[in-house]
Amino acid sequence: MNVCEAVAKRIGKLLKEKGMTQYRLEQKSGILHGSMACIMNGRNKTVTLSTIYMLARGFDMTMNEFLDDDIFLMENVDYE
Repeated sequence: MNVCEAVAKRIGKLLKEKGMTQYRLEQKSGILHGSMACIMNGRNKTVTLSTIYMLARGFDMTMNEFLDDDIFLMENVDYE
């Protein structure tokens, strides 16, 4: 899987864990609905560090906490 797919899966996992809706995440993170939809449905081909920061902020966590998941291990993601 690519980085964008991994980020989308991580978002989905955290939404379930925190009992949060995608709409609430959009509000808390400042990410527009259209941009979030592109991330979640795979139309987005890149995810920037600032987007990761905004997502982490929306989940009330640090970027390190957001990225601290096995889904981001080198063997799970194609980083090229």
